[in-house]
This record gives sequence, structure tokens and C-alpha cells, in this order.
Amino acid sequence: MDRIDYLSILFKFIRNRTMQLRSAITVVFSGLILCVTIPVCAQNTVSLKQAIDNGLLNRKNIIAGKIDISISKLQTKALYRKYWPQVSADYSYLYNPILQTSILPIGIFNPSYPTNATKSVQFGTKWSQSVGLNINQSVLDLSIQKNINKAKLQEQIAAASQAQSEYILVYTIAEAYIAICLQESKIKSAIADTIRTYSSFQLLKNKFEEKRLLKSDLNKAKVNHNNSVQLYTNTISRLIEDKVYLLYLMGINDIEKSDFTTDTNFVKSQPLDKPDSSSNSEHIPALQQLTLQSQLTFLQAKLEKAKYMPTVNLKGFLGANQFTNTFNPTAENSWFGLSYIGLDTKFPLLTRDHQHHKLQELKLQSNQYDLQKEDKTAQYNKDAFTSKLLIENVKSQLKTQAENLVLSKESIQIIQERVLQGQETATTLNLEEANLQILESEYETTQRQLWVNWLNYLNATGQLFELNK
Repeated sequence: MDRIDYLSILFKFIRNRTMQLRSAITVVFSGLILCVTIPVCAQNTVSLKQAIDNGLLNRKNIIAGKIDISISKLQTKALYRKYWPQVSADYSYLYNPILQTSILPIGIFNPSYPTNATKSVQFGTKWSQSVGLNINQSVLDLSIQKNINKAKLQEQIAAASQAQSEYILVYTIAEAYIAICLQESKIKSAIADTIRTYSSFQLLKNKFEEKRLLKSDLNKAKVNHNNSVQLYTNTISRLIEDKVYLLYLMGINDIEKSDFTTDTNFVKSQPLDKPDSSSNSEHIPALQQLTLQSQLTFLQAKLEKAKYMPTVNLKGFLGANQFTNTFNPTAENSWFGLSYIGLDTKFPLLTRDHQHHKLQELKLQSNQYDLQKEDKTAQYNKDAFTSKLLIENVKSQLKTQAENLVLSKESIQIIQERVLQGQETATTLNLEEANLQILESEYETTQRQLWVNWLNYLNATGQLFELNK
């Protein structure tokens, strides 16, 4: 992204936030934000379902996958035509500079010649042409239906591959959406921190001006405040980055549309306390693909056997031939009709060794897919169990950390009052401010871990598609 574009988006975002946070920012960011009086632009709210729907509708790789499914369906339809009569019109015009010669046993037909007498005779004419219709109708060919069954299964594999792409996209969009929700919450916390550290800094600055505080203590308070201001700026920058990324996942290329807000009720409404424990492994596209690929090798084995089964075709021809010794395509009395109808039967021989090796190969492939599915299923079961266990553990951490944050903030308020009254040192206040920033960073990290584990649990139990219902 161009730096000028990035700064303009950052400026626009801060401008739209200004009215909401005006009372706080006027004091703290009077030197940083000069656009307090700029009117607020209405922000569009995008829900997680809308984000997922847009991604599934607009992403080019998803659209390309749907085209693959359509191509597979057309290929299946084309195979049904093998049941139809195959009709072709044939025409040829030949010049024969050297005619075919055959040896005739003339002694058999003419007693005036010895019995073993022969004579060479040329057959045909210098010019010949033929025209006619060939008709071929399959009567018995087991490979046709098996090829159709194979094509239908390949359709399902293409659909499962498409579902897997969509499954990954849903996970990625949900991950980006939750990151934005957490960044929104982090901004509110960063503003509160900035106001608090500013108050502490002002308190110590007054004492310094009264010659009652060391410059090093004032510098530490300033460092804490600067860290809070920088954290606020970093959080806004990261929020814009996450929003631009979410727009990309939604298939929207206009980064100006990054001025949207998420559904603030989403984080509160999700059942993190009691995640659905029902596993829908059959709904996981990756496992569906392995199942279908195993079935495909089974069908390929049947198709391989069908190659060595007899085939019966009804065939016929209706046409005429012309023979002349000069180039004259329309010569009279030179055309002779020709037609036939009959059955054409084929039975392959001496191919069993090749078939045996091919069938062994397909059987091994089927076992390979079955083993991969078994291993993948075990992995998903492990991931589901681990994610659920981590959810419970992280929730416990969050509860403890949230309580510690409340107590730490309360302690800072008390220390601020005691510093004002000369009953506590600036060093203690600065230390508590620094410790609080560390606690808040840990709390935000734990929040992200909670949601990542929640998404991993949905992914491992085949429930990701429930997010856009």
C-alpha cells in the first residue's frame, strides 16, 4: 500500500473516532490530533456472516473452484452420449498410380491350363471414390456406465475440494474478524491507559515543578505515558491493517471501504462457556475428500476389469463406390451401391498380467487413502479435545487476569491520591503503571488465544460453516 494512501486512511479513521472519544482525546492528544472539530462520517457495520458471505461470493479462487465443478458436470453429461448411436458421414476420392496385384489360380477354373497354373491380375481402377454413412450402436459395453460412475464421483471430489477451499476461507475470515473485534476493545483500553498515565504524569510534573521530585521519576512517568500513546497509535494502525486484510478476504479491492465497524455483539454472543461438543467429522471437507478418493480407486479397479470384458456393437454402412480409369467424378454407370449391417464383438486376450498389476496398484492406493483418513480423523479428534481443554484453561486465566487488572487500576488510583498527599513515592506509581501495561498486554494476548482455540475447535469438529448461518 502506498504510504500516502495509508496515512490518509489512518487520518480518516482517527477523524471518525474523534467525536466518540472527544472528551478524552481533547486532553491527551491535543498535540497529536488536530481534527477534533471535523464532522463524523457514518460507519457501516459488517457482521461476521456478511463478511463470510462476501468472501464466498467474491473471492476469485472460490469462483474458479465453482467453474471446476461445472466442467466436471459437463464431462459427465458427455459420457452419456456413448449410449447414443454414433453416426458419421465418410467420403474419400483416391488416385491409385499403382494398382493392387493378386495371383489367381486359373488352372482350377479353366481345364485347358495345368491345375497349378496361376496368373497375376490387377484389381481396381486408377480413380475411385466412396461415400456413405457409418452407424455404430453400443449393445454391450460395461465400461460406459463405470466411466459415468467414475465421472460422477469426480464431480463429488471437485465439490469436496471446493468445500475445503471455502472451509479454509471461512476460518481465515473469522480469524481476521475476531482480530478486529479485539482491536476495537484494545483501543478503548489504550485510551483509558493514556488518560490515566497522563494524569500520573501531570501529577508528578507538578511535584517536579515544586522541586519535590527527581527528574528521573518524572522521566519514568513520561516514558509510561509515551508508551500508552504509542500503543494507542499502534493499535489504530493494526486495526486498519486488519480491516484492509478482511476486505481482501471478502473480495473487495477498494481500501477506502475500510471505514467500517464490526458487530460488537458478536464477541459477547458466542457460546464460549459451552462450546458444542458434537463432532461433525463427516462435514469436514478434508475427510470427505479422502473418503471419495478411496471410493474412486475402487471404481477405477472396476473400470480396469471392464476393459477386459467382451464388447458388442451393432454397426452398419450405407453408401456407394465409384471406379473409373480417368478423372471423371460424375461418369455414368460407374457407381455401385454398398451396404451392410451386423454385430461387432471383441474379447481382449493376453492382457491379464497388466490388469493384475494395475489392480494391485489401485488396491494399495485405496489403502493409502484409508490410512490417511484414519490419521487425519485422529488428528481432528486430538485437536478438538485439546482446543476444548485450552478454552477452559484460558477462560480461567482471563478471569484471574481481569480481576488483577481491576485491582491494579484501583491500586493506581489509590497511589495517585497518596502521591498527591505526599504519602507515597513517585517510583511506586511509575512501577505500578509499568506493571499495569504488562498485565493488559498479557490479558489481550490471552483473549486472542481464547478465540483462536475456539476457532480451532469449530474447525476440528466440522462446525465452521455454522458461522455464516
